[in-house]
Amino acid sequence: MSEEETKEPQTSATHRQQVALTQGLGGIVGIKSGMTQIYNEAGEVFAVTVIDLKPAIITQVKNHAKDGYQAVQIGFLAKKAKSATLAERGHVKSVTEGGFYHYQEFRLGEKDSLDGLEVGKVLSADFLKAGDAVDLVAVNKGKGFQGGMKRYHMAGGPKSHGASLVHRSIGSIGNRADPGKCFKNKKMAGQMGNVRVTVQNVRVLRVDHENQLLLVHGSVPGPRSGIVTIRRTVKNSG
Repeated sequence: MSEEETKEPQTSATHRQQVALTQGLGGIVGIKSGMTQIYNEAGEVFAVTVIDLKPAIITQVKNHAKDGYQAVQIGFLAKKAKSATLAERGHVKSVTEGGFYHYQEFRLGEKDSLDGLEVGKVLSADFLKAGDAVDLVAVNKGKGFQGGMKRYHMAGGPKSHGASLVHRSIGSIGNRADPGKCFKNKKMAGQMGNVRVTVQNVRVLRVDHENQLLLVHGSVPGPRSGIVTIRRTVKNSG
């Protein structure tokens, strides 16, 4: 067997062993692919968002002795070796010849076990089932520089006859000589969106292990093709 053939199981995600991160809130990442609708046995229709669970490969397992805390680092969305830096290729040389476009850690508790979590394995969605509630974390859509009415739903100025150029104004932003300044954190125009958002208590309707898809009933932040982190909800879903 040639050297290239022996490397194939290491570089191909289809040959890797899967393991579920069941400790704590669990965890897996995916790509927001779009929306569709499904029917249940009673004929009811549900609008669902499809999350593509592409392979998330464990690139590092951190422990108390070496790193001071416990965590699992994963690499997501593989890149070719020519696109990776030398330092990045060295970091993941035991996993792949290239690198990844996205790295992320799932931090574990002090008493959580690291058994079965080994470098090179792929995280699976086995810790989820239909009916579970999850928290979804992603970067929402960036909307650029926006005014107060769109950014904070302000009412704007008067719109009657004689009101000149104040229709979308935010109004007064401070007092007179005392205190003689505009207080910090005043809601004003500025950058809107492109921030990390968590949507809680989203219901899982279906876990398609064969096609590696997750169907959820609820809002998913971010645009299509955006990276989404899925974990069990921290709230009591009832």
